[in-house]
Amino acid sequence: MIYLDHAATTPVAPEVLEAMLPYFTRVYANPSNVHRPSLEARRALDQARQGVAGHLGARQASEIVFTASGTEADNLAVLGLARAHREHGDHVVTTRIEHHAVLHACDQLEREGFRVTRLPVDEWGRVDPQAVLEACGPGTVLVSVMLANNEIGSLQPVAEIAELLRGRGILLHSDAVQAVGHIPVDVGQLGVDALSLSAHKFHGPKGVGALYLKTGIRVEPLLFGGGQERGLRSGTENVPGVVGLARALDLACAGREERAERLRTLRNRLVERVLGELPDAHLTGHPESRLPGTASFVFDGAEGESLLLQLDRKGICVSTGSACSNATLEPSHVLKALGLPLQRAHGSLRLTLGRENTVEEVDQAAQALVEAVRRLRSLAPRSRS
Repeated sequence: MIYLDHAATTPVAPEVLEAMLPYFTRVYANPSNVHRPSLEARRALDQARQGVAGHLGARQASEIVFTASGTEADNLAVLGLARAHREHGDHVVTTRIEHHAVLHACDQLEREGFRVTRLPVDEWGRVDPQAVLEACGPGTVLVSVMLANNEIGSLQPVAEIAELLRGRGILLHSDAVQAVGHIPVDVGQLGVDALSLSAHKFHGPKGVGALYLKTGIRVEPLLFGGGQERGLRSGTENVPGVVGLARALDLACAGREERAERLRTLRNRLVERVLGELPDAHLTGHPESRLPGTASFVFDGAEGESLLLQLDRKGICVSTGSACSNATLEPSHVLKALGLPLQRAHGSLRLTLGRENTVEEVDQAAQALVEAVRRLRSLAPRSRS
């Protein structure tokens, strides 16, 4: 198998699994108690929080709130921040290409009476910082702009947006689920008030995420109960998962630049091969300002789901941007936002590389993809002259 779907999820690193195992068996006590086994679990939780805070450039470990997923972290940020600051306004600004964890949370806010502005992006999938500023008004309480897009890999100018919003009393959240562990993410340099991440995107376990929340920022919790995580996320902490998240982030940040450069080289090799051998193939997303391992294409005359299935039969795992599991066969909201023609958007395919992929695998995948596109095009009915 050649796995080229790392943006969807990554395998748990052996070192991460090793770090987690004791907290399933030996150190299993509830960290909220005060006996010695619980205190040992609490120490592990505190150390993990401190480690994550350090890697993100947070000023205090208490600024890290552990959640059950990146989706929960996004929901807590968008819903929790907007609701907590409603006395100051009822307007939220975001973009049309956010993850559904943000967009659907914004839909919920609209049902509660909030006004939501969803800004367009350019052909590369990037929002104009000036457009963000112009969309804000006296009633704007929150802006949410992702750091890296999950489908096309484009990076957003979050730091520029933060600079424009500075001193205006508007909170800034960034969904950094695809970015953390792959590119430098420093909350101070970005200027954000809240930032979401998820462990399974950088070789950690599924079912655990985190939200950076700047000290002094009020947020309304989504879950109520025992008051864990400073009352912001009730529920017994997933100590093995949190330990795994912290260990995975340690590994991801160690040698990150060298690994990113290697992935960029492999990605460029893949892109050059595909675009060079296939006419009417197009790279989506920004050509340079993008995640190092992400290559997203659209192909004229070849449907994405069919390409995915052909590659799967050859043991190559990729993903498509078209939501072909439903009857409407609608392309993704991201591709729509790029302004792609409907027929072209249906021919989307995303290949995302990881640290274990080799040059040989990239070449094999590129060859298989080229052959699959050619085959589908040959089978397509020809228009009569």
